[in-house]
Amino acid sequence: MSDKLTEIMAWKRQEIAPDVRSVSLDELAQLHRALPSPPSFLQALRRSDDGLAVIAEIKRRSPSAGEIAAGASALTQAARYQSAGADCLSVLTDQKYFGGTLSDLEQVTASFRESPPAVPCLRKDFMVHPIQVRQAREAGASAILIIVRALTDEEIMTLHAAATAAGLDALFEIHSEAELERAVSHRAQIIGVNNRDLARFTTDLAISERLIPQFPREVVAISESGIHRAEDAARAKACGADAILVGESLMRAPDPTELLRSFR
Repeated sequence: MSDKLTEIMAWKRQEIAPDVRSVSLDELAQLHRALPSPPSFLQALRRSDDGLAVIAEIKRRSPSAGEIAAGASALTQAARYQSAGADCLSVLTDQKYFGGTLSDLEQVTASFRESPPAVPCLRKDFMVHPIQVRQAREAGASAILIIVRALTDEEIMTLHAAATAAGLDALFEIHSEAELERAVSHRAQIIGVNNRDLARFTTDLAISERLIPQFPREVVAISESGIHRAEDAARAKACGADAILVGESLMRAPDPTELLRSFR
């Protein structure tokens, strides 16, 4: 695990410590039954027209890029993505490193209920405990992120089981063959290749080109980071990606509609 990711994970465990308590699978299942079912993240990525699905990300800053869109409205950006036909959204809820909040996710999912169609939302954060899964479900998320390199197998199993009980999909993020093997061993249905090396902060689409062809046929494959132009999206699709996750270039675009549509 890289020094930066180690730093972030240590902070995340400290940040959520006041909220940590025992969260059973039965509690999460009851919560799922009590709340309206969120739209399926997995099904939205399985496009019937053989096109490339786009996960559009709401991200104000990052450790690698610095400030991207300081003060950007999550609601405004979500509406732009929705009108442009984004298949899913990724909403950063980490404040310290990415400038997001859980309130961003809550507001976005509420806006979709008021102005359909609802777009499935990923809670993009550093997940370490089932309490965060509960928060994600309460906030209207459709999926959570599981960063394979940042977690033990026991933690992955716990988070995946919690997500399933809560009616959420899980996006397993990897960066190497060893991490792919671990994700597959946990029966991941959605696996994303992070093209960014979190140790050196370099980005290379060749990572997706090397790893995605090794995915099991039934797994939904996502290429994440380093997608800036239609040519980048074409490279991702050519190596077998079902979807791309794009944040920085869409956040910097004055109007993301044309760029998002070009990715298809």
